[in-house]
Amino acid sequence: MAKGYNAPKAARSGGNMMQQLAKLQEQMQQAQDSLADEKVTETAGGGGVAVTMSGDQRVLEVKIEPDLLEGGDAEMLQDMLLTAMNKALESSKALSDEKMAPFTSLLSGMGMGR
Repeated sequence: MAKGYNAPKAARSGGNMMQQLAKLQEQMQQAQDSLADEKVTETAGGGGVAVTMSGDQRVLEVKIEPDLLEGGDAEMLQDMLLTAMNKALESSKALSDEKMAPFTSLLSGMGMGR
């Protein structure tokens, strides 16, 4: 055998890296899947409007206090809905960033992330 021949060892480490990447990918998928089960709720207008959103940025519920509808001020209601939805979206993104941070920092260190 030639001096310095380490093919079996190199092949093993390459296979090990692939296993580690597959495990990382599985963990990332589990974290992403769990985000769909997470919920954030934000309000506007002193709680007159509430929006609940999942961790994967899907609006799940919108609640409007009935007395807001009696006033007939559609523009105010629209503004409150926009405010509550944008706040919920920001909270949902922050939740996602928090859950995915270990993976993004690891991938960034490997030159593959953001």
